[in-house]
Amino acid sequence: MNPIDPPLPGPWHLAARAAAMNPSAIREILKVTERPGILNFAGGLPAPETFPVAAMREACAAVLAEGSPVARPSLQYASSEGLPELRQWAAGELGKQGAHVSPEQVLITTGSQQGLDLVAKVLIDEGSRVLVETPTYLGALQAFTPMQPRFASVASDEGGVSAQGLRDVLQKEQRPRFIYLLPNFQNPTGRTQDAARREQIVALCREQGLPIVEDNPYGELWFDAPPPAPLLARWPEGVIYLGSFSKILAPGLRLGYVVAPPLLYPKLLQAKQAADLHTPGFNQRVVAEVIKDGFLDRHVPTIRARYKAQQGAMLAALARHMAGLDVQWTQPVGGMFVWVTLPEGLDAQALLPAAVDAGMAFVPGAPFYADHADPRTLRLSFVTSTPEQIERGMAMLAGVVRQAVS
Repeated sequence: MNPIDPPLPGPWHLAARAAAMNPSAIREILKVTERPGILNFAGGLPAPETFPVAAMREACAAVLAEGSPVARPSLQYASSEGLPELRQWAAGELGKQGAHVSPEQVLITTGSQQGLDLVAKVLIDEGSRVLVETPTYLGALQAFTPMQPRFASVASDEGGVSAQGLRDVLQKEQRPRFIYLLPNFQNPTGRTQDAARREQIVALCREQGLPIVEDNPYGELWFDAPPPAPLLARWPEGVIYLGSFSKILAPGLRLGYVVAPPLLYPKLLQAKQAADLHTPGFNQRVVAEVIKDGFLDRHVPTIRARYKAQQGAMLAALARHMAGLDVQWTQPVGGMFVWVTLPEGLDAQALLPAAVDAGMAFVPGAPFYADHADPRTLRLSFVTSTPEQIERGMAMLAGVVRQAVS
């Protein structure tokens, strides 16, 4: 057991992997933001106004209609692989982006977070080396950590993992199991890999035999132009790809998917069967009903327009209120997040209580690092706030920073 964890009372004894589990820093902060009047820029939650309630209601009625051929099957146990219509849809969408995969390579999961859990169970042994960006998605670290890997952070810049940074790590590490990457509008930084960087990284991974786990929950949330083709399109036999319906429909559906090379797919399927037998069939059939007539082609552009306006409001507010404070931030071209770096000597975690007292909340950046965290960093989400709330919140944050440096 982890020595910081006391023994449980009574007869229970934790497994080593359970002792390694930690609560989500974001979930803990969200409890604070429940206080009345707090402007919440902490959660990575999509805007509820984008949820297609009417379309979902109609789809539920259609699936459960008296005499419908899918009414009873939608409430029955389902196949572990997932609904064929959704597997076909995922393969088709990836094909449009240059990644030609078979529907038989698609596994429907209970949220893409489950995909990370399955990857961890199938690919990580105790002591396995896993490479990650600097910083990286906190939920991935949570999913991987119980399998007791050793993380290695790869030097990253505004374009994500650098080829030289990856080469430097590979000179020190023997046969890492995989590298975990979010090429599009990354959580937490909002940065995106351009096409040239993707080519460099994939070429190096192919050369070194280093598999890639490509996580893409935000790829459809671009503002002015779609991102480059996925890494999967460049090396289909060496990439596991994770997608999600959470950001383009609704996260409460808990619906995602994994695309895996044919040789690896059976083991992921077996891990899925052991975890929950199958993703809820009712949810799958409702989503299939919603998207069957091209609904997403009409719906997702409305999300992009909304988020672009909110991103613009946040960047403008930061520029106004942080003037002269030596604060830096990313300029995302899609997604949901802005990454802020405070002046030297400040600690975002230490500033959070003062920010909450002022009336706003953010997520300190330290939990997003596998190691060597930068305490000056913090994450802001702009998608659940109005431009007026963003203006007020950034003024509050600037006031807290100004007080800290004075």
